[in-house]
Parts: sequence; structure tokens; C-alpha cells
Amino acid sequence: QVQVLESGGGLAQPGGSLRLSCTASGSFFSIDAMAWYRQDPGKVRELVARITSGRNTTYADSVKGRFTISRDNAKNTVSLRMTDLKPEDTAVYYCNAAAIDYGYVGRSYWGQGTQVTVSS
Repeated sequence: QVQVLESGGGLAQPGGSLRLSCTASGSFFSIDAMAWYRQDPGKVRELVARITSGRNTTYADSVKGRFTISRDNAKNTVSLRMTDLKPEDTAVYYCNAAAIDYGYVGRSYWGQGTQVTVSS
């Protein structure tokens, strides 16, 4: 079993910054890609940023230049540094980890989500 636990988030003013962190733990051979998604009520969950084990990154157009994703492979952690926050960044942010088990089968695991609210 794999557990994905997020931390960070909270309330920020427009133009402010927040940092999200996520750790994958449990029994697995390795963690492949890790990613952050976000979801507003009534909307589809959307990809915010993704990073592979080789540290190749992908960003949603709406966050390019403002958000930075990074990871520590040794600790199976991923972070999302969010700057120049906008009210439209308000959402529940979810961490996703693609874990490879000892049978070399990959599965996707989700955290419980953390609220980010951008408001003055």
C-alpha cells in the first residue's frame, strides 16, 4: 500500500506565495512521476504541474512562470512553489504519485487534497 500525504496550502493574498509539499510512503519499488492537480467545486480536476523521476517538468499554461515543481527522489517528496498567486488559483490541490510495485506494475495514488485560497 502507498500513502500520499500533502502539507502546506492555506490563505494567501493576491500576489503572494505559498508552498505545497507531498510525500509518498509505503511499500513500493520506486516512484515514477509525481504531480499536482487542482479542482474547483463543479469543475474537472486539472493538471497543474508534473515532474518525472528524471526531473522533466510540465506545467499548465495558466501557471507557467509563477509555479515551480521540484522533487527529492531519495525522500519521495515533491514540492510546488507558488508565487504571484491569483484569485483564480483558488482550489483544492491534490498530489498524485505514480508508484511502481515490486512486480513492476505501476499504479496511481492520490493524496487527500489541501485547500489553497487566494483572496484579499
